[in-house]
Amino acid sequence: MRLPDEIDTPGEINILPMIDIIFSILAFVIISTLSLTRSEGLPVDLPSAKTSEPQEVKQINITVDSDGDIFVDRQPTEVDNLKTSITNLMGEEEQILVVINGDKKAEHAIVVGVMDQVRQVPGAKLAIASTKSD
Repeated sequence: MRLPDEIDTPGEINILPMIDIIFSILAFVIISTLSLTRSEGLPVDLPSAKTSEPQEVKQINITVDSDGDIFVDRQPTEVDNLKTSITNLMGEEEQILVVINGDKKAEHAIVVGVMDQVRQVPGAKLAIASTKSD
């Protein structure tokens, strides 16, 4: 009696569980890194500069958006109130870094007005935010 030849089927590797694990790890990494980002002001389109350097000091962020609205640490304000806002935020600090985040489309006169108000506050060091260009 002759037995029929068995056809050998090649073994298969099931990769679906591995794909599930990889996507779970990817989702965990993405969610984890979202909490690590530091928000420095409202999102504006910053100009670029080749000499940009990150600042490591306690700072106050003043944002001038494309519509000309002014925000001090995300709180809306007017140009005339900047001195008192900065002085109140300084508290006991003798010196503090004030970073101006001016949108590229913001009017130059508004940004200059903000800079003028910051310069009138004793102990306030002025910096202009930019992104590093290639």
